[in-house]
Amino acid sequence: MTGPNFHAFRDFRWEGVDHLPYKEVGSAPFRAISRQVLFSEPALACQLRYFEMAAGGYSTLECHAHEHGVMILRGHGHCLVGTEVRQVGPYDLIHIPAQAWHQFRATEGEAFGFLCMVNVARDRPRLPGPEDLAALRAHPAVAAFLDETPR
Repeated sequence: MTGPNFHAFRDFRWEGVDHLPYKEVGSAPFRAISRQVLFSEPALACQLRYFEMAAGGYSTLECHAHEHGVMILRGHGHCLVGTEVRQVGPYDLIHIPAQAWHQFRATEGEAFGFLCMVNVARDRPRLPGPEDLAALRAHPAVAAFLDETPR
């Protein structure tokens, strides 16, 4: 059923909801990821988005002032939040605090998709500079994660 208030779900896409690029090409490093904005209603004061990565894809390593609520829907991968790296899979919930460096990476061999809830009004992401990367690399698990993921 598809209409102004209903969007049918098929193969990890919602009918009638635009399938969009993750970001503008060249704006930040990322690979094989797309997004759908499922809800963006001022009355809700939040936006619910679905991101999907092909096997081996990854999101941008970034931080910003707004928080995120994330739920993994399909596949497996790894997630960096602050100085912690975790393996994640279906139905895991991840809270990304304000100003926490974060990045998601899909496991080779399978697609990886997640819902992300953020404020409708939010700031633009900040990419890490050399000092930020050095501080992150001071943590062995984060350094190993960064060494496996192109930025």
